[in-house]
Amino acid sequence: MAMMLDEGEASDAELIGRAKGGDREAFSLLLERHYDFVYRAAYRWCRAKADAEDIAQDVCVRLGRAIRDYNGGGAFTTWLYAMTLNAVRDRMRKAARETAKTEAYGVHALMAGEAAFEVEEPVEALWAAVRLLPDKQRDAVLLVHGEGLSHAAAAEVMAISETTVSWHIHEAKKRLRMLMRSAGEV
Repeated sequence: MAMMLDEGEASDAELIGRAKGGDREAFSLLLERHYDFVYRAAYRWCRAKADAEDIAQDVCVRLGRAIRDYNGGGAFTTWLYAMTLNAVRDRMRKAARETAKTEAYGVHALMAGEAAFEVEEPVEALWAAVRLLPDKQRDAVLLVHGEGLSHAAAAEVMAISETTVSWHIHEAKKRLRMLMRSAGEV
């Protein structure tokens, strides 16, 4: 007989423990509690509502399979954030493959980089430029400056050292200056 849970009463640790044991209600409450966090994080990475919703749903499915692997070594939200980042990367890789396939068949699709700076707001132009950075640099910038994480927390999410995060940020700033100059924004 399943015990009725109240979302406000159970801690994440309790819900995780119960969800690992197959308690669907606990898993559902855990999803409800963290869905907005996952959606917001996905939206910050892709800046498209429909993509963010798809990514958030994908993370929910992945979480159902992966919850048993969560060992509690770090904060649950950090683990969930890393899972969201992986889902974003997977979606970006899939989109890149689809674009390459489309171009290979001779269809001239508008490339994201060509339209990236056709934005009125300088802040939007900057974030559009950030999305053009190499993966590790983009991830470091979005985690530290977009999400407000410390270099140490970003390092944990990215599974790299804090020094490496700092280096990626430094390199990203240099590249962003070049991108913004070439777009006429600086």
